[in-house]
Amino acid sequence: MRSRILVIGLLELSVCITAGADGPSFLSTLHHATTVASTVPRNGDVNPYGVAVVPVNQGALVAGNVLVSNFNNSANLQGTGTTIVQISPTGAVKEFANLAGASLKGDCPGGVGLTTALVALRSGFVIVGSLPTADGTAATAQAGCLIVLNSSGQPVGTISGHGINGPWDMTAVDMGTGAVLFVTNVFDAVAANGAVVSKGSVLRIVLSIPFNGTPLASAAFQTIASTFPERTDPAALVIGPTGLALGADGTLFVADTLTSRIAAITNPILRTDDAHNGVTVAEGRALKQPLGLAIAPNGNILTVNAGNGLMVETTAGGKQAGVQFVDVSHSRNGAGTLFGLAIAPGGAGVYFVDDGNNTLNILR
Repeated sequence: MRSRILVIGLLELSVCITAGADGPSFLSTLHHATTVASTVPRNGDVNPYGVAVVPVNQGALVAGNVLVSNFNNSANLQGTGTTIVQISPTGAVKEFANLAGASLKGDCPGGVGLTTALVALRSGFVIVGSLPTADGTAATAQAGCLIVLNSSGQPVGTISGHGINGPWDMTAVDMGTGAVLFVTNVFDAVAANGAVVSKGSVLRIVLSIPFNGTPLASAAFQTIASTFPERTDPAALVIGPTGLALGADGTLFVADTLTSRIAAITNPILRTDDAHNGVTVAEGRALKQPLGLAIAPNGNILTVNAGNGLMVETTAGGKQAGVQFVDVSHSRNGAGTLFGLAIAPGGAGVYFVDDGNNTLNILR
């Protein structure tokens, strides 16, 4: 019965999503990138990756605040970060979660190394990806999992296997009593020892959320894309498909980092086949290793580049509508310091992290 209700909900959702209207460039209305706060918690974790705006007041969560996940520990070893911080729009910082492998409620191969995959749901649950290493190198990386936290920051479950294989980034369609997650996976790059392999995937996970507030229950898994290029990298651990966001017409957009392109996967909510690496929306020009991806209030696609420190606005038709330099750390003209991003409430700006100086910033 639960599966039938979820399918009906997805059908209704796919019908209700409507195309956004054309309009002026969103980036043309934003002028200054400023630092909101440091993302470094008490334990010294660095390399902020994931960004998610809190949608509800519940438990320790405050609506409008921003959650940020850290990928590195205080020794700057990749895939060993264990913390999520919560930052208010005025810059107040609190630790939301500090996770240890032994404290997880379920399987997570390799333990904890928090990635860009981070969502906060209206139910009060927070879900974060883990692609852990033992020593900061790809040689010791393991497949990891998705970690489910309650609104107090306590781990209450994990989601592993079923195509979860080094979860790197994530977006969600939030229906309150259910959610659809789209997760990029990059772990298959590890076995190639630095060579490029076309095995990066996008996994769709349909979840139900029990009314009694117990942990989320997985309902269905489906790989909807499977041939994005990826490789290991000493400076970034892995380079592969990263940011995802659902467009106004229901298309899933993916930042194909290695090929400096934005890809589109049509009908991602209901499709049952493999879209491989999607259809190219835009490639090259101002796009240079895009990482984080979000949908602007006008329906355009925002990405941040590892290669040049730029935030780029692209229409769904592939036109590059705006460009702004936002690398506040000025770390070698980009140099992979920009990762997750999220639209501020009311479209008042764009939150983004800069791991060159370990900060949460806003362009407004």
